[in-house]
Amino acid sequence: MTNALSKLLETRDWLMADGATGTNLFNMGLSSGDAPELWNADEPQNIKKLYSLAVDNGSDIFLTNSFGGNASRLKLHDAQDRVRELNRLAAEIGREVADTAGHPVIVAGSVGPTGDIMQPVGSLSHADAVEMFHEQAEGLKEGGADVLWLETISAPEEYKAAAEAFALADMPWVGTMSFDTAGRTMMGMTSADMVQMVGALPNTPLGFGANCGTGAPDLLRTVLGFSAQGTETPIVAKGNAGIPKYVDGHIHYDGTPELMADYAVMARDCGATIIGGCCGTMPNHLKAMREALETRPRGERPSLELIAEKLGGFSSAGDGTGDDATAPARERRGRRRRS
Repeated sequence: MTNALSKLLETRDWLMADGATGTNLFNMGLSSGDAPELWNADEPQNIKKLYSLAVDNGSDIFLTNSFGGNASRLKLHDAQDRVRELNRLAAEIGREVADTAGHPVIVAGSVGPTGDIMQPVGSLSHADAVEMFHEQAEGLKEGGADVLWLETISAPEEYKAAAEAFALADMPWVGTMSFDTAGRTMMGMTSADMVQMVGALPNTPLGFGANCGTGAPDLLRTVLGFSAQGTETPIVAKGNAGIPKYVDGHIHYDGTPELMADYAVMARDCGATIIGGCCGTMPNHLKAMREALETRPRGERPSLELIAEKLGGFSSAGDGTGDDATAPARERRGRRRRS
């Protein structure tokens, strides 16, 4: 499928994605517990600013403000009947920013998990999950998104349901999972499991990878796991900017721009093609990441020891694949740079 993202991937050996959505919106006044997606209608100028900050600081791709834009998540805010509207607005604002950037910028329609547990463990059926993801996808498509971007998924069943829904919407897509439980997703998926699953999908993504999780070192270990499988599909790395801590009543991520610059270059050297940040990643982080990617030459694939030395230790002894003995011990606090 030829589209804006695949065309850009043909001309570049790496692309930079955006940073945090929630962290940036909280800084603009979003209250904890409020649905960010409602701001697409109520505070569109702030959503335009969010997107513009990413583009102005070097992002080739930015995600729309629609992570929780499915019916199940919006029902918590009595907005389940506004799925199509809020997703359309998220993409429309993004389309305006991208079209005035003066260079190719990809509008990626963010699609997060439903928040429900799928059968047989939970109550969400495959058909209902597909319906929810399809409804959201159609809104993002209507608003002008170039690609759909599934993120922070833990369960393979939910990933597969989204892939089916995106096929119904006839939209290209990218999909990432969150490996936040000793190198696995919360539902037990390893990096090798994900590569196998993605390769077997009837509707394969343009790219796949990892986002969020427990910090940049762990995420890069997962990226190395993807690369080790010999996949030819572009790999995505979107790591958090350090570790969250409560400071003066607010969550603060301790990763500095310098640390995120090192992370970006190492992500590229680990085999990632699309590189961005997740929670805590602010415009100054993006600027440093872009500069590093443009000015630092490619290096050899980094070892786990080098990743730990540069970015801090890992949150677990291994990545869940049985190679625990190869991972250096964690000394996160002593090695991580402070902001």
